[in-house]
Amino acid sequence: MVAKETTKPISREEVKKAKKSKKEQEIHEEGRQKVIVRVRLLPIWVRVLLVLILMVVSTIAGLIVGYGVIGSGEPKDALEKSTWQHIIDLVEKE
Repeated sequence: MVAKETTKPISREEVKKAKKSKKEQEIHEEGRQKVIVRVRLLPIWVRVLLVLILMVVSTIAGLIVGYGVIGSGEPKDALEKSTWQHIIDLVEKE
């Protein structure tokens, strides 16, 4: 009869600690510190620009859907200056 080996389940934290300690041992064994350099696919300024562009596009899409579909108007009219001038005149009317 063969005895079964029982293993205790380990948590994620224990796995992380084990990996960290292994890395630290490798660093100390080599005698110099490893430097991990993370290369980003997109620089931060590109990400900010991309977010701004997406915000403008989503705002325009929201205007068209809100004015054309929900407001039962013509969707292309949502982008005309005269429409917004009329809305401003209604809001500022006393």
